[in-house]
Amino acid sequence: MTKPPELLPATRRALLHRIAVAQSDGRAPSLVAAVAREGELVWTGSRTSVDGHGPDENVQYRIGSITKTFTAVLVLRLRDEGLLDLGDPLEKHLPGTGAGEVTIAELLAHTAGLAAETPGVWWERSPATLRPTLADVLGEQPFRHPVGRRHHYSNPGYTLLGSLVEKVRGVSWEEALRGEILEPLGLSRTSVHPQAPHAGGWAVHPYADVMLPEPSEDLGLMAPAGQLWSTARDLAAFAAFLVTGDDRVLSADSAQEMRTPAAPTLPGDWEASYGLGMQVLRRGGRTLAGHTGSLPGFVAGLWLSEEDGLVAVTLVNCTSGVPVATVAADLLAIVAEAEPRIPAPWRPLHEVDASVLELAGPWYWGTQIVALRVTAETGVELGPVAGGGRRSRFRSNSDGTWTGLDGYYAGEVLQAVRRQDGSVSHLDLGSFVFTREPYGADAPVPGGVDPEGWRGLS
Repeated sequence: MTKPPELLPATRRALLHRIAVAQSDGRAPSLVAAVAREGELVWTGSRTSVDGHGPDENVQYRIGSITKTFTAVLVLRLRDEGLLDLGDPLEKHLPGTGAGEVTIAELLAHTAGLAAETPGVWWERSPATLRPTLADVLGEQPFRHPVGRRHHYSNPGYTLLGSLVEKVRGVSWEEALRGEILEPLGLSRTSVHPQAPHAGGWAVHPYADVMLPEPSEDLGLMAPAGQLWSTARDLAAFAAFLVTGDDRVLSADSAQEMRTPAAPTLPGDWEASYGLGMQVLRRGGRTLAGHTGSLPGFVAGLWLSEEDGLVAVTLVNCTSGVPVATVAADLLAIVAEAEPRIPAPWRPLHEVDASVLELAGPWYWGTQIVALRVTAETGVELGPVAGGGRRSRFRSNSDGTWTGLDGYYAGEVLQAVRRQDGSVSHLDLGSFVFTREPYGADAPVPGGVDPEGWRGLS
């Protein structure tokens, strides 16, 4: 892959201005940010309240719930290896939790109905020794909503997923994380415990320009929900992996599955949803996927845009004040709009099967006209000739059929039905019949075609 060009000076200044405003208005001790394009870091910047001590892209910050995305990758790996199914109830692999009826997919998407937090004292600011077992994490009444009915963010849910990884793998969550994600992807500055150089966590008084150090607790069983420390550089590389996949860790298809909405739209926000360990939202006409995170003393935001080939990360060492999700999204938008992605040159197919080529062109579903296109980029597409409507890409199967990859026809089978002489009669797609003419006299349309044919109003 060709290394992306350096950003223009005007773009770099706009990025610096955005984080400078965020750090100043948010009254943050320090802020570090990064933007990557096509998997390569193209910009980093920081602002700090201490002269001469500005952090760079290799300084660790606590990333809070961005940890959940790492945990989700570990679970998807188990699925891809055939060790579990996302539809399995938790009880099948991790018995005795008291929440065994929920499925693994429901835990990943926060639709299991579990409580948002643990019972007892504020777990993020108290010793993990107060919660030595899963029973302590879940409490006597772990559910707040019917299972599978709504999205309700749950930190204990990801504790269960971390324990699931440990049970199935037979190693600790930390060991699985290090061996299966961090080392293969070269994320050497991401760790369960802080490694110098790292930022300290602070609380900034809401009505006075004074600060208070925040405690840094080991989260124990809750670690899979929010323990990790990382850097802007490492998180940019991790997000780039979430766009393209890496067969050493997780396939591109499984990474895309993580970015696909799997939960109902969040209440009050029709533009936001949740996938499998990833937040998904529409902002400024583009789809963003990623995660935010917070722990006492730290907030973090990470977004990626597959369409733009961009990733943006923002890390801050204060408990509140900086809208990191907005800042990261703004950084991504600044680059996308000032220096839009240059599309790859159009190139023709190297070769094409004549039996596929004869299917190209217009088809009719009843009176609705659609076009089948044979492209070098996607193979076969079926969609409206112009305007909106159902549109799907298809991959070829060994038996001469195609399976839908996205849109309305995802998972549905498309096949060309031929007459005895080998000519094409029609297309069959999930029981729908597509013909070359709208309701032609000999069209094999269910219910038949009126023998008198088309007519005017007499």
